[in-house]
Amino acid sequence: MKVRIIMEITGDDGEEIGREIIADLTKITTGAEDLGLSLAEGKALLAGLQQKMVETQVDLWLTENRETNGRRLRHKGYYPVTFHTLFGDVRLRSPRYALPESEGRNGPGTVSPLRRLIPDHIAPERLYLETRWASLVPYAAAAELLADVLPIACGINATTVRQHALKTAARIEQELTEERVSFMQDSCPRDWMNLPIPDGRIVIGLDGGYIRDRDDRKKNFELIVGRSLPEDGEPRYIGFVHGYDRKPQRRILDHLKKQGVQANQDITFITDGGEEVRSLAEMIAPASEHVLDWFHITMRITVIRQFAQGLRHHDKEAGNGLLDMLSRIKWYLWHGNTYRAREEIDWLLDDAEATETDYPNMKKFLTAIGEFRFYIGSNHASLINYGERYRSGERISSAFVEATVNAVVSKRFAKKQQMQWSRTGAHLLLQTRTQTLDGSLRSTFETWYPGMANDNHRNTGNQAAA
Repeated sequence: MKVRIIMEITGDDGEEIGREIIADLTKITTGAEDLGLSLAEGKALLAGLQQKMVETQVDLWLTENRETNGRRLRHKGYYPVTFHTLFGDVRLRSPRYALPESEGRNGPGTVSPLRRLIPDHIAPERLYLETRWASLVPYAAAAELLADVLPIACGINATTVRQHALKTAARIEQELTEERVSFMQDSCPRDWMNLPIPDGRIVIGLDGGYIRDRDDRKKNFELIVGRSLPEDGEPRYIGFVHGYDRKPQRRILDHLKKQGVQANQDITFITDGGEEVRSLAEMIAPASEHVLDWFHITMRITVIRQFAQGLRHHDKEAGNGLLDMLSRIKWYLWHGNTYRAREEIDWLLDDAEATETDYPNMKKFLTAIGEFRFYIGSNHASLINYGERYRSGERISSAFVEATVNAVVSKRFAKKQQMQWSRTGAHLLLQTRTQTLDGSLRSTFETWYPGMANDNHRNTGNQAAA
């Protein structure tokens, strides 16, 4: 059979503007592979349809935008423009118009109106899709996916996808709020009483991950990632390169504001107790607190316990005594008795140092106890009554952040993709990847390009219902 696909364009007044033959197909049915359109036929059909549709839309727009101050501009020629869309690269002729002469004019004598319509020469939906896929898979793989399923085989490569994705990230960066480090900055505490009652507590977990440094391939640099979990609302991701952003607290504050967090809202930061992430949680809001992750406490106790069990094979009495002290330390920490816990840790170190034994790992054992004492001492203000909070059903562990590090950093930056990264490239990609993973990237694009929120099928249904 023969199939002819015709596109008919009608103006707003109902008058036909044009009619174009998009494709003539001959279909011979001998098997399942002959049914419907093939991928190649679909690509060619979409590319032809897109070319004719964009050309017509541009011609209509230029007709409406050829006047300045009520005067019709004089035509002075054309120059070629390529508009990159999801359904092929559309080649257009961009007209130049002569501007009316005016006294004292030092600027250009011509204008190209099409630059206002397509300043970046790329359709927002294509930019969105390139950014989204580049945030999930390597740039080369994203380019291959786009070329496989869409009629954009020409002009799409890893370099182009990377440039577009990082350009989007740079625009996200530009929209950060003014330099602030706290909800309390430039505000009066009396105003907090007038704020509405917040929805509930929001928990934020922060942790770090490491990726290879492109500039110094023998070293790694740290990424800080986190996840915020409000009681009522969708979770959101956050990420940045440690040391690249000089004002990281401003980023966290902006992240919280986008989730509707108020100055009087309870905020709990759960971290592993590292100095970098601990400093980020300081003084963010008057009702915020920092909690040392219970998982990292028990992980360190477990390491010390293994050394003590090894000591027991060489000195049973000394090993059992140190194991009993470790049990008491863990009990005191679980119940928030910081003073007794630190006291027991000091005694543990004293007794371990006084033990005479031929245990080969004794030096490592003492080092582990000393590091644990420093760790608890540095984070003593972040120790809470974990048992009470656990029985209340509240979070005491940042295990969800460990999964966040794996989802945000490891799968894209460090596992199968053994790549080296620049600090700028990694930081910018984190901005789009976090929004892609939590589903907020589309809403960001719809804020920039309101027309992306349009849905002809939904609008048609609404009109029919009305």
